[in-house]
Amino acid sequence: MIQKYSNGTWIWQNTMSFENDKYSMDKDPDEWCLRQSKRLKAIDPQISIQMSNNKLFTWMPGELDHAIKFRCNQSCTLDHIANTLQDVRKRTNIGKYSPYKRNSFK
Repeated sequence: MIQKYSNGTWIWQNTMSFENDKYSMDKDPDEWCLRQSKRLKAIDPQISIQMSNNKLFTWMPGELDHAIKFRCNQSCTLDHIANTLQDVRKRTNIGKYSPYKRNSFK
């Protein structure tokens, strides 16, 4: 399928869909990781595991990105990243509460 449809427009559409699909806490980690890794493989079939993981880490929110990088090494598998995302989502308060907004009184 990649060889059949790998023209410039198809690659550009996959790149845009990869960049627009950022991880949020309401998404299922397994589905998100699998979908994003398939998009990365479609964009660049020769991508290394380390580069793929780095790109996945960059599309997570800041606190979550730090928590996942701390628990996973650069060459871990996609299953390990998804399981770690699931654990962080269950055990921490990252992303569960919106930041405190101060009311301004006049």
